[in-house]
Amino acid sequence: MGPGVSDLESRLRGAWQGRVSGCMLGKAVEAFSMTSGHELLSDYLGGVDALPLRDYIPLAEDPPPLVFAPCCRGRIEASSPDDDINYSVLALQMLERHGAHLSTEDVARAWLNTLPAGMTFTAERAAYRQLLVHGHEFFAMGSAPGFDLALCSDNEYNEWIGAQIRADVYGWVTPGNPELAVRLARADAELSHRGDGVHGAVIVAGWGAAIPTSGSLDAALDRATHFIPSDSGAARAVELGRRLAREGEGVDEIHATYADLSPVHTINNLALVVWALLSHADDFGAAIGDVVAAGWDTDCNGATVGALWALQGKPVPEHWSAPWQERVGVSLAGHAELTLGDLVARTVAVAETLAI
Repeated sequence: MGPGVSDLESRLRGAWQGRVSGCMLGKAVEAFSMTSGHELLSDYLGGVDALPLRDYIPLAEDPPPLVFAPCCRGRIEASSPDDDINYSVLALQMLERHGAHLSTEDVARAWLNTLPAGMTFTAERAAYRQLLVHGHEFFAMGSAPGFDLALCSDNEYNEWIGAQIRADVYGWVTPGNPELAVRLARADAELSHRGDGVHGAVIVAGWGAAIPTSGSLDAALDRATHFIPSDSGAARAVELGRRLAREGEGVDEIHATYADLSPVHTINNLALVVWALLSHADDFGAAIGDVVAAGWDTDCNGATVGALWALQGKPVPEHWSAPWQERVGVSLAGHAELTLGDLVARTVAVAETLAI
């Protein structure tokens, strides 16, 4: 299994706890953040006495319509279904079925069989549309006139954040083997994404795989960046987030640098993820709290930061996981809610199989 990973089960439990908790924290203000912007998000958090953000977000007495009440402090009973968690569970299912041989065609079949079209967005929905039109012929007969699976990633959103949020689990189950994590993440990402959209997924998966056998988050990030072009937008985003964390700076420069990008682009959100993790390697609440308070795609970034932080082997504080009572909501075919214990046991089994 590689050095330093004998505590696999506790790391994977922490990764699921961190991902779900970070997602829940950010989901409360995701729609509000993306439509209202960082300044109004800060105003809201300040107005409910939640800055610095170190716990679930309170619901104001007269909240804006886009604040999601079921994820607010005191209202959480289980984690709410979310596409970020859907994709983590779907990745686990695909690995259980295909293991290290997972291909992009396997991912496409899994989407059609398991992932509701209504729970896909931007690049994923564009790819799904292609699969709905051509999928039956392509998968039933091995071909469809004029259709190549690569057409699914030929869409205007193919450098947005979708592939990055689908990549976590590939790193979780390959501790000490970022090469395999990256190969699996690419097979998934390339169904719907290209360029920096794929590079973001590669960074998240490679970083996650490298953390358990590296001396620090920074050293693990060095190993992950080896797998993407040094002149790519994703590489520059990593270096910006890293520099600001090293200098103890906030996120103003990140917001200024990427002011013209969509709030759900890959590279602006990747810069925030790197900045938050490297700024708070020893403080889970500060890491997910600051990345959510920084705005843009708050649930995605909270989930990614939460999982990567926990892969260090440090425990996720109980007050983050206790409110959702190990109940993990999903919206996949045949499933509405899963338990944390079941997800951890299945993820451990996959990791042990891949290590053989």
